[in-house]
Amino acid sequence: MIVARLAALPPVWLALFALAGAGAGWLIPLPLPGGLRGAGLVLIGAVLALMLWAALTMARARTTVMPGRRPEALVTGGPFRFSRNPIYLGDVILLAGLMLALAAPAGLVVVPAFALFLQRRFILREEAVIAAAFGSAYDRYRMQVRRWI
Repeated sequence: MIVARLAALPPVWLALFALAGAGAGWLIPLPLPGGLRGAGLVLIGAVLALMLWAALTMARARTTVMPGRRPEALVTGGPFRFSRNPIYLGDVILLAGLMLALAAPAGLVVVPAFALFLQRRFILREEAVIAAAFGSAYDRYRMQVRRWI
């Protein structure tokens, strides 16, 4: 039961992919060009701000940020004007930033796998729930805003 609850939380998967990436970086130590560690830290800071903005936008709309729960509102403002999934996009960028900040460039190989995992495990299901809840309004939004960026 606890494992199933944890498996339903994207940050748990982010941590697991981060560990896998760090492990890859440890097993395959590659040189990291100067300044990229700092760039990784900047990415992390910027993406945390993006994720906070998205969460606050959802809170203002009085809808859930929890995957698997029925949304109360179709959120199309704030960062949702640019991406239908700014928090998941943030998770992916955060993982890339972590690999750079940890000087584990070999770990960057897990980033596309993580994006694909998020899409299949969470995003496709959430899109079906949103489409059922908001019908043509969601269809119009989906035609105007990309899934990622």
